[in-house]
Amino acid sequence: MRKNHLKPVAAVTGCLALAATLSACGGSSAASDEKVVTVYSADGLKGENGDGWYDKVFKDFEKKTGIEVKYVEGGSGEMVQRAVREKSNTQADVLVTLPPFIQQADSKGLLATYEPAGSDKVDGADKAYNSKWTSVVNNYFGFIYNKKEMKSAPATWEELLDGKFKNKIQYSTPGVAGDGTAVLIKAMNDFGGKEPAMEYLKKLQDNNVGPSASTGKLAPKVDKGELLVANGDVQMNFAQSKDMPNLGIWFPAKQGGKATTFALPYAAGLVEKAPHTENGKKLLDFMLSEQAQKDVSAVGGGFSARKDVEATDTNAIALAELMDGVEVFEPNWSDIGTNLDVYVDAWKSATGS
Repeated sequence: MRKNHLKPVAAVTGCLALAATLSACGGSSAASDEKVVTVYSADGLKGENGDGWYDKVFKDFEKKTGIEVKYVEGGSGEMVQRAVREKSNTQADVLVTLPPFIQQADSKGLLATYEPAGSDKVDGADKAYNSKWTSVVNNYFGFIYNKKEMKSAPATWEELLDGKFKNKIQYSTPGVAGDGTAVLIKAMNDFGGKEPAMEYLKKLQDNNVGPSASTGKLAPKVDKGELLVANGDVQMNFAQSKDMPNLGIWFPAKQGGKATTFALPYAAGLVEKAPHTENGKKLLDFMLSEQAQKDVSAVGGGFSARKDVEATDTNAIALAELMDGVEVFEPNWSDIGTNLDVYVDAWKSATGS
């Protein structure tokens, strides 16, 4: 997600906020058979009006199992950092983040080995070779623009350097937000490497409002016309567009090149030494169940993680049309995971952020 606005939410019932100690809801001393499961997640899957994929899945899960879902939302990087801080007193049962942060969580020893039911139907590229995580919702990186103020989306990165975008562009913070990190990944792909990408982002800084801790908070600004362009991702922005009619989704191309994007799935893993391990397993199984995966597009505006689930709802058709003609590349996640700090530092240096 992905965005560094740590926002505890009561997903179904129970506590309205989740303190770090969870003392108000039973705390870490609760018996392992307690009917509760705690999810730390990047944002984007929970609806602003309680109508998102998480809202339906958590409600259905609680009804079926009697297990209450407690939900903590923040940036992908922040969720991993929080789990690291709590490693000696684990609070989360399930962790959901975007790449490369799910790989980072694995490298820090935060994830336990578990293959959820249905994970055999997930493409090999969308799950860990060591069974530490698997994608539960597929997604793609993208940008948004204001359809009311602009007759059409900008076609290229270079167009964003025009003076008409002065103080009208904003993107979320690389290294903190998953979608912000995705800006670096896509720029390095489109411009052919770190140096030319940073050279471009340095120029773009003249029009950029400045880093945003939250990608999710950029969409309302674009919808209102406070911004003309911002970064995001297809699932989140498609879902937001139901209540924000001025949002348009687009994919920048380098001048003379093709519009590109890459998969940016919501990947979930069982937390190592989780306080409610069995409940965490049950929730992961439920997320990958056939019905929950059908709801990914119909309810959440995303793409099913399971290859055997063919969505035919109106959202799925619209999403397919949106992606038509866009070239999808596969980032070198191993390199990004190893050199993320190097790339983020280069961005900070180039932009003065």
